[in-house]
Amino acid sequence: MPQHPAFDVMTATCPSRTSLARIANKWTAMVVIALSPGRLRFRDLRDTVDGISAKVLTETLRELERDGLVTRHVYAEVPPRVEYELTALGHTLHTPLQALGLWAEKHIAEVQAARERHDAQK
Repeated sequence: MPQHPAFDVMTATCPSRTSLARIANKWTAMVVIALSPGRLRFRDLRDTVDGISAKVLTETLRELERDGLVTRHVYAEVPPRVEYELTALGHTLHTPLQALGLWAEKHIAEVQAARERHDAQK
């Protein structure tokens, strides 16, 4: 088994920072959560991730596919049918990203109150 160098996201030159940046993107998190139950067509995915534009969804899916987190299935039909699903690696992100989403939902009232207090001090 090949030895891998020690990675440290706190080091400026560490390549793991690009993965962290991708994972920390809000659209990435929502797409991973949306795809966790299984394959979705582009239109269905866009409907599930409310507020995402077709352009941003396309860019996000391409980046996730490049990183090995999403796979694209193209069917030779008229009109063409394309579906997206998480890879095994992509599924490893579901639990932590879903936890972040649940945290955001659970604590938004506290965050909003803190923002209001902060803004009132200005």
